[in-house]
Amino acid sequence: MSAGKPIAEAGPARSLAAGHIVFMIVAAAAPLSAMVGTVPLAFAIGTAEGVPAAFVFAGSTLLCFAVGYAVSARRTGGSGGFYASVADGLGRPAAVGSGWTAVLSYNCATVGLVGALGYFTSLVLANHGLHVSWEWCCAIGLVLVAALGYRHIAISARVLAVLMIAEIGILAALDVAVLIRHGVHALPLSSFSWQAATGPGLGVSLMFAFVSFIGFESAALYGKETKDPGRNVPRATYIAAALISGFYALTSWETVGAIGTDRVREQAGQQLGDLFFGLSDDYLGPTGSTVLQIMLCTSLFAATLALHSAANRYAQVMAEDGLLPRFLGRLHPVYGSPHLAGIAQVAVCAVTVAGFAAAGLDPYAHLTTSMLGLGTLGIVVLQALAALSAVALRRKGVRSGVWRGTVVPLLGLAGLVTTVVLVVGNFDVLTGATSGVVSQLPWLIPLVAVSGVLWAWRLRTSAPERYRRLATTHVAPGAEPDATAPRTPAPVTEPA
Repeated sequence: MSAGKPIAEAGPARSLAAGHIVFMIVAAAAPLSAMVGTVPLAFAIGTAEGVPAAFVFAGSTLLCFAVGYAVSARRTGGSGGFYASVADGLGRPAAVGSGWTAVLSYNCATVGLVGALGYFTSLVLANHGLHVSWEWCCAIGLVLVAALGYRHIAISARVLAVLMIAEIGILAALDVAVLIRHGVHALPLSSFSWQAATGPGLGVSLMFAFVSFIGFESAALYGKETKDPGRNVPRATYIAAALISGFYALTSWETVGAIGTDRVREQAGQQLGDLFFGLSDDYLGPTGSTVLQIMLCTSLFAATLALHSAANRYAQVMAEDGLLPRFLGRLHPVYGSPHLAGIAQVAVCAVTVAGFAAAGLDPYAHLTTSMLGLGTLGIVVLQALAALSAVALRRKGVRSGVWRGTVVPLLGLAGLVTTVVLVVGNFDVLTGATSGVVSQLPWLIPLVAVSGVLWAWRLRTSAPERYRRLATTHVAPGAEPDATAPRTPAPVTEPA
């Protein structure tokens, strides 16, 4: 093999088990960060005591999405993420649009998390007498992310496992302390009453609930690095969706019980980001509150690393198919990681953060909210397209049963389309911006997606052989990625 030739053919060693992937995708969702950052807002301007029901609904919807996604993951070999899944059901033009949208969305989400990491780390250090600017905190975080992302994926998986267990552990300790003090009163049944669950602010609560799951679908990006991907990728997705939704619902439910159903909106509105720190100080003492602050920083680092890894693999997949510069598709000869894509992703983060800093903009109010908001919207759109793709597989002869192949994915699609509408309609709430450039950011999603579709159509005319190869390296034998292709595949029986 020549020195200048991409080595993607060799592929990385398949070292990840289902448990490793669960750690990575739960870390991407950043449970502690979601609790501290989004739940108080949902309490304050959403359905207040009905927020736990919103998490149950979001988790149920995403489990429905995961059922259809699993059908496609088994057919595509469990790799390629949304790009392969959309190609499998909706064809190559839609896949290229989805792939470019995924690159944009995951990079924006990663940049947003870098800003949050720098901002909160600087605040926590200042609370303990150490004054380090948010820019330096971002820089140190990016160096660590770059170093881990460059190495074998199993190393990142182990680091994320430790950090995820630690952040869930501190919130679990808070849950137990609330239960011990309040008993059954810590779990007020009124939170799941129809009146509370569908009260004023329902749209905002559902929006924040779905936002808190971002990254859970990324299992399908690690198929090439996973043992038995056709089985472990769907299993990890199911486990992660159930684990995240159960954890969010339980913790937010106990928070309502600890504060009181009649006081939770007022308290959350007054304290916002300090709500959980105040609870930890009350129920776990000053030491517990300090640990929670530290775990918030490590949670943000874990989420940044997980989304960095996901963004790299999207860039690698697209580069392998010639839809991004081909050097981004090369794998490290020793670690098997998309190291050049990782370096490029870190460079994008660094340049964006530096630009915001040079303009004197706030790292959280401007950088995090705008970039994470745009990334969130893009990923939810991709989830909806993947759900639609799962339904479309039936017209290609995939027999997976009416319930699993049509009904359940359609339920997931309905919930995700609703979420897209809610996020677009409440984008100012999500980002804190009511005018200017930030309020127009959602238009980037259709712009990039349509550009991808047009590019694919151009390739179909100008380079038909290259067009026919799109997405084929990420589809399992026997699965035809484009319904418009001349060959009609034989019916495929979906394994149980």
